[in-house]
Amino acid sequence: MKNLLFIFVTFLSLAACKTEPKHADIEAGWKALDGILERIQAPVFPDKQFVITDFGAKDDGTICTDAIRLAIETCNGSGGGRVVVPEGTWLTGAIHLLSNVELHLVEGATVLFSTNPADYLPNVLTRFEGMELYNYSPLIYAYKQENIAVTGKGTLDGQASNENWWAWARTSLEDSQNLGLPSQKHPDNVPRLIEMMTQAVPTDQRIFGEGYYLRPSFFQPYLCKNILIEGLTIKRPPMWMLHPVLSENISVLNVKLYSQNAPNGDGCDPECCKDILIDGCEFNTGDDCIAIKSGRNRQGYDLGIPTENVVIRNCKMMDGHGGIVLGSETSGGVRNVYGYNCEMSSPNLDRAIRLKSNKYRGGIIENVFIRDITVGEVSNAAIRINQNYFSKAAPGEIHYTTYRNIFVENLSCQKADYAIEILGLEEHPVENVKIINCEFNNIKNENVLNFINGLVLENISINGNSVTTE
Repeated sequence: MKNLLFIFVTFLSLAACKTEPKHADIEAGWKALDGILERIQAPVFPDKQFVITDFGAKDDGTICTDAIRLAIETCNGSGGGRVVVPEGTWLTGAIHLLSNVELHLVEGATVLFSTNPADYLPNVLTRFEGMELYNYSPLIYAYKQENIAVTGKGTLDGQASNENWWAWARTSLEDSQNLGLPSQKHPDNVPRLIEMMTQAVPTDQRIFGEGYYLRPSFFQPYLCKNILIEGLTIKRPPMWMLHPVLSENISVLNVKLYSQNAPNGDGCDPECCKDILIDGCEFNTGDDCIAIKSGRNRQGYDLGIPTENVVIRNCKMMDGHGGIVLGSETSGGVRNVYGYNCEMSSPNLDRAIRLKSNKYRGGIIENVFIRDITVGEVSNAAIRINQNYFSKAAPGEIHYTTYRNIFVENLSCQKADYAIEILGLEEHPVENVKIINCEFNNIKNENVLNFINGLVLENISINGNSVTTE
């Protein structure tokens, strides 16, 4: 009888094993995607139009900041609608969006942003590389607003170049003197801001702006809800292009982002945000195409607000440091990231899938689901996870970043130096990475797999040779 009972229990156990999917963690993760997409809904606006020419805007080189501001305020005060930028070229300073306002650029409309820093004062609450401060206004900014949009087939042109904003990226006193900047206020102010953050100096005492040479983002909704960016071409930013902070329900649809020569010219950097869809966009950038962030060092792990529920699909990545990137300012954590049906290729694209942090950043990076990615050419690695990113340049109190549950399926790459690079830390390894059904051709170097627990390589081909975990 005991033997029969043992056989029966064994049968049940085997049956349970057979019904359990081989990679149940991956399948469960992808099933959760539908719920995320259901929550992400673009805002809808009243059917009322407010044309900026009716408020005094002229396309003759006259700066239109006041006219655009008045149109937005009138639209908002009337219950919302569409502020229309007609065909033509319109010069402006900072644009501040208000609730229930859609700023719409018709085809043939170009908004040129002034390169005079004074046109982005007074200072506003913002973030620079993951750190809160008061600084120049982003070119387009919104603070604590709901139901906002920038749409249309027109162009937003930041006009940034080495003769204005990009010159501020120089970080040495010698460089500033060569540029003719005042030596007593040379642009070594990032270390100053880092020190203020590390010492927990209150944000309202972190006053930068005029004379401090910290560049503004292009478009930044801060503490906002229900955001739409659709159809536009955006180019020549001072630095990061689309940079929502502490915001939720964000749709970035069919936008072309061009910043090939811009230092720190990231395409889309959601920071401490929730429920984000990036769909059908084209990236040709001077830094990472998409870089998911959640605050830098103490700013991130003290606040503890992650970026979560990010969906990236149907996008095309060309030049850039990375295609789909998590990092490096991820101290508040990142979770539930989905990337699929994307194409990436350029000799000037360094990596396709990139995760980067160091032992001072903190945060938990988890539940990253990548599949159906077509990579033509990258210059460094198709997949790179780096736990030691700029560690020597960022000493401080140790806060390890945890990387876990990272899944890549059905990725093909036709040329790269490395197929897979995983650079974990011996004292804090990367955990649970599964790379399945991937093909890599014209790969120069062997995989680098340092300090990782729970690595699965399944049905992997590199230069025609099968590679598996031992």
